[in-house]
Amino acid sequence: MRRAHLAILVSLSALAISTPVRADDHVDKKSTELHQIIDDYWSYSLEQYPEFASSLGVSDPVGRVSDNSLEAEDKRVEKAKAWLVQLDKIDQNALSEDDQTNFGILRRSLAEQVEASTYGQRTINFTNRSGWHQSFASMQNNLPFRTAADYQTYINRLKKYGMIHRQSISVANKALQGGYVQPCVSMVGYESSISGLIKEDPKDTRFFEPFKRTKPDGIDQATFDSLASSAAEAIATNITPSLKGHLDWYNTKYAPNCAKAPGVSAQPGGDKYYDFRIRQMTTTEKSADEIHNIGLSEVARVRAEMVEVAKQAGFETREAFIADLRTNPKYYAKTPEELMEKVARVTKIIDGKMPSIIGKLARLPYGIKEIPAETAEGTTTAYYNPGSPDVGIAGFYYVNTSKLDQRPFWEIPALSVHEAVPGHHMQIALQQELDMPDFRKHGAFFTAFVEGWGLYSERLGIEMGLYDTPAKDMGRLSYEMWRATRLVVDTGIHSKGWSKQRAIDFMTDNTALSTANIEAEVNRYISWPGQALAYKMGELKIRELRGKATETLGTKFDLREFHDVVLGQGAVPLDMLEAQVNRWIEAKKAS
Repeated sequence: MRRAHLAILVSLSALAISTPVRADDHVDKKSTELHQIIDDYWSYSLEQYPEFASSLGVSDPVGRVSDNSLEAEDKRVEKAKAWLVQLDKIDQNALSEDDQTNFGILRRSLAEQVEASTYGQRTINFTNRSGWHQSFASMQNNLPFRTAADYQTYINRLKKYGMIHRQSISVANKALQGGYVQPCVSMVGYESSISGLIKEDPKDTRFFEPFKRTKPDGIDQATFDSLASSAAEAIATNITPSLKGHLDWYNTKYAPNCAKAPGVSAQPGGDKYYDFRIRQMTTTEKSADEIHNIGLSEVARVRAEMVEVAKQAGFETREAFIADLRTNPKYYAKTPEELMEKVARVTKIIDGKMPSIIGKLARLPYGIKEIPAETAEGTTTAYYNPGSPDVGIAGFYYVNTSKLDQRPFWEIPALSVHEAVPGHHMQIALQQELDMPDFRKHGAFFTAFVEGWGLYSERLGIEMGLYDTPAKDMGRLSYEMWRATRLVVDTGIHSKGWSKQRAIDFMTDNTALSTANIEAEVNRYISWPGQALAYKMGELKIRELRGKATETLGTKFDLREFHDVVLGQGAVPLDMLEAQVNRWIEAKKAS
């Protein structure tokens, strides 16, 4: 066999020598150079973020963890700079259409990583709803637990939490020293996200949950019990002391020195940092003033639609209908289980309508879970956690079952199409199946596209017949108004000097959201500048492109095909999405 193989190689080499140089050899060479950089970048990413690598099925018996130190991040930035130099030596015009997209996405990602490192705000390593402790506690959701080795890898990581904690506290202390501190008004109650993870018995903690699940058949009971005992010991000796130290540090060092002003512009270099965040989150070059004005325009439009829906419901004013929606007990669950059952029914109705609006459906299923209790009261109404086809983990739509008098039934349809299908689950699960480089399948999530598609999906609920009562339709409009007010409130807080109360008042006046949701949302915008701008800006672009396609193609326009095109390259910056749709329009016209 070896000889035959060698003979084939020799004959192919001779053929290569005797064949004239083709016109596209230059293209092939440039493509090879690009893909070598892509491969190097992806390999390095998996090496640097081993927990993420494990979620993709990469075996790691040692149980390595990411290095959270600034020194490690500086090294990553230097690598990014080196790859940028290599990329800029490649002639983009010599690349295929697909590789031009690969080039553009990788270059943009690296350039943003480098620029982000130039701002002192890079030392802000938690928001009012997240932190290294919660990320570590949630790590299990994306890891495989099928073999004894899988459990041992997890235990090895539990033992390393003390290092993660020390590195993260060191970064947060640098933030304190530099004046890059989260505002007081957005961090009320944050300590419960730490204390809620501390239990007297380590087996009662979230970290122990993998050992409460059904034991895999391939592990004998004695081995499983031994692994569980090791995990409990690791939690007791490594994680619990670190969490107690974290809680003490937050209460005695951080909270007393929280920022008095809510806007990031009050921090050193905050204005320039916010401009960067706008570009990063919206993938546009629009200014804070432009986005603020777009928001005001959208608020006026949606408000007018809300007035009409209130009239359909038999109310004289929009405000009277919203007051009823906020207070009428018939719209609220009495128990968490009742709320989850309502969500489950709605999601199954939506599932049955999916083939009518999208041609290519994702294979990976999704489930629903309750948001963990220690973060529920301070976080948003729901969120989505991606699954992994490689390791056999479904996507999950997490629902907030705290403060039940603030979680109305009429929000469920719009919430579900956004977080599950055709929103986040469908888009992300499809992206994981696409034939494209792994760094794009698993690592490229442009917020303007991902959240823009989620918000656009809420509007698709109209065509799916989900908003079959004025209450549900007002729920949809309230959610759209919520995202429109974000454009006004986020820029107001971080660029125009708005107070938290002014932001709350603006959202209370314009949306039908409950008091608790508005409070949680404004806190989120304060502690996470710019991210909330992505939703509406992305949705507006998708709607604009759909309108253009509908008008240009007339009877040739096919909605399912349009959605397949929008989702067909995974998450991309909005300018690339526009180019992608324009190519499809021209091809359809030509056909």
